[in-house]
Amino acid sequence: MRITQAPTPQELQVLSVLWNEGPSTVAFVHDFLYGDTLTYTTSLAVLRNLEKKGLASRRKEGRAHIYESEVDRSVVLEPKLKELIQYPFGGSLGEAMLSLISIGVLTPEEKSALTRTLKKHKAMPAKKKTTKKKAAKKAAPKKPVKKAAKKKVATKAASKPAKKAAKKKVAKKATPKKVAKKVTKKKAAKRAAPKKVAKKATKKKAAKKAAPKKAAKKKVAKKAAPKKAAKKKVAKKAAPKKAAKKKVAKKAAPKKAAKKKTTKKAAKKPAKKAAPKKVAKKAKKKAAKKKK
Repeated sequence: MRITQAPTPQELQVLSVLWNEGPSTVAFVHDFLYGDTLTYTTSLAVLRNLEKKGLASRRKEGRAHIYESEVDRSVVLEPKLKELIQYPFGGSLGEAMLSLISIGVLTPEEKSALTRTLKKHKAMPAKKKTTKKKAAKKAAPKKPVKKAAKKKVATKAASKPAKKAAKKKVAKKATPKKVAKKVTKKKAAKRAAPKKVAKKATKKKAAKKAAPKKAAKKKVAKKAAPKKAAKKKVAKKAAPKKAAKKKVAKKAAPKKAAKKKTTKKAAKKPAKKAAPKKVAKKAKKKAAKKKK
């Protein structure tokens, strides 16, 4: 039977009573699971939901309604158990079983039933081993080809010691040259050592001579520091006066501009007054020419 709607956790509790105790009344299920903690109507509602989903059936005996499971336990639990093994335990059935056993305590009957099922479960991989042996027998004729290939590799490896010996001879010939180079380098280093010492001594003497000059410069700088501080204070005090002068200059700027405009206008007026006089002079000159 296929399940169209999966049961809720509360519905699974009620189904477990029907699976373990068989057909039961609402009152029996309620007392078995909840007692006085929940009301009678909650157990009745859960059983009715199971009946609607097709997971339980109801029949009437006198006044009592008896409910019976219509689905086998394995059908309901199989998908849930697969999810449990797949996601929390990464598909490992052994780890899931060990964790389940560690949570509770097994009865002697349960323990013996478990050992029986485990023995049956172990018999399955044993059959697969025999099939592997048959496959190994079939693959046996192919092995001599592999052995021939291995021999070829061994012969190639045997020729390698001769190459190593040749390399060692070349290395022995090159060793005297290396020793000679090292000796020449040591001699050069010994010759250069006194020069290095002399350079260091001259540097130290120069540093000693320069030390008093540096000290004198520091003293001069210390003496000049108060003067610089005093100049900064004077500059700070003079700053407000400069700002006040700038403000006065800004205020006086419009007045200066107005004065410039008035002077320009006054310069233009005399020119206008002088214009009629020039015209009169020109007229007199023309009249004099006509008389002549």
